[in-house]
Amino acid sequence: MAKRSIIPFGPQHPVLPEPVHLDLVLEDETVVGAIPSIGYIHRGLEKLVEKKDFKQYVYVAERVCGICSCGHGMGYCEAVEQVMEIEVPARARYLRTIWMEMSRVHSHLLWLGLLADAMGFESLFMESWRLREKILDMFDATTGGRIIFSVNCVGGTLKDMDRDMLAGICRAADEIEQEIHPVMETFLRDYSVQSRLKGLGVLKKDDAVLLGAVGPMLRASGEAYDVRMLGYEAYGDLDVEPVTAQDGDCYSRCRVRLYEILQSLRLIRQAAEKIPDGEIAVPVKGNPKGEYFARIEQPRGEAIYYVKGNGTKNLDRFRLRTPTTSNIPPMVELLKGCQLADVPLIILTIDPCISCTER
Repeated sequence: MAKRSIIPFGPQHPVLPEPVHLDLVLEDETVVGAIPSIGYIHRGLEKLVEKKDFKQYVYVAERVCGICSCGHGMGYCEAVEQVMEIEVPARARYLRTIWMEMSRVHSHLLWLGLLADAMGFESLFMESWRLREKILDMFDATTGGRIIFSVNCVGGTLKDMDRDMLAGICRAADEIEQEIHPVMETFLRDYSVQSRLKGLGVLKKDDAVLLGAVGPMLRASGEAYDVRMLGYEAYGDLDVEPVTAQDGDCYSRCRVRLYEILQSLRLIRQAAEKIPDGEIAVPVKGNPKGEYFARIEQPRGEAIYYVKGNGTKNLDRFRLRTPTTSNIPPMVELLKGCQLADVPLIILTIDPCISCTER
């Protein structure tokens, strides 16, 4: 019988962008178990509802995570708006949708670059992040920020886009779509990429559902579940279809994210063409009293926002369940039976956001 040993993995590792901390149980070079440690970077953001009023807290929610900031602000605003029965203007819903899909493209391109870097494919890493800069320029032009935007507010949005700006976004989307095809070809056809990703970290469909996987991790196992299909914000007016793959391995998770980029670019153009005229926000009177769960599809998967108001300007409770929280149990299952050298790559393909998870 092989001798077992326990070694720490993280919270710092050259391959990983996030401080993941695991204790790996090994038999020789084979992982037979993984024990996650959560709480390394706890910041106590949820408790700040006691200090910031419900309008100010939008800016705290956005800072739960940098890459997902737009979605966190939007999900929080949606929950408060439902509690206060606020009807958000149609134009604001379209603006939120455009920025949300731009965030999805941004997040996926960032992840693709990190994946290429983890495999030692530096030119592919540089090309992925070169395309990411185009999205950041689009954010800069429309919001004034590149990572944190602060455009969502309870009742609508703080900024608008004129016709020229919307046309510029569509042109940029066309450029990115044209230039991303060689990148996709390399990720999906290159032998060295396939040899590192195919057949690695397989998550079967039944296990993905049972263990609560969300987002690209779930859809890469063949489950066509996407919260955008519920039609929140402007998604009910757009052509949204879940992007899926069937093999459930690291290669499939990469493929799903690549095709979601193309889907998001298409949705951005659709929303820019259909966006109605009108106001971008409505006056907000009174304080929230009641509770509500809001669900949105973040780039990493389904996120749930819970707010509870007591009729004062400060909420009783804000609670956030992030996609990585849901994806940690299936990630632990994936690691069983893999080789120690493959651990960083498997963890990276769930696109972990530990800052979101631990807050």
